[in-house]
Amino acid sequence: MTSNRLPALCLLAASALALGGCVAGMAASAISMAARSAQGRPASNEHLKPDAEKACSAQAAQYGVVRIIDVEQRTASKIIVWGTAGEGQNRRSFECAFGTKITSFKLRAIKPLG
Repeated sequence: MTSNRLPALCLLAASALALGGCVAGMAASAISMAARSAQGRPASNEHLKPDAEKACSAQAAQYGVVRIIDVEQRTASKIIVWGTAGEGQNRRSFECAFGTKITSFKLRAIKPLG
């Protein structure tokens, strides 16, 4: 009977090691999820859309007359303002990212038709 117990004990020991690794992995995953949850979600800045439009318009105004095309809440903490600045051959498009202030401003030439 002793010879039959040895393979069973080896199998049981190997299973315990494998399961122990799974349990440790599950515990680490749970701790990581709890830490991310404790950080919370970033607060929405949607109430700042008028401020974003005003700040981005002021930035674009140095290139001429400003026309806002769209203001979009891209993420909870990022507002994007699109528009044009200038007139005629000097008109350019812009994309302005805003959090609590302008975080990026991209200006592009508008190619004339024809």
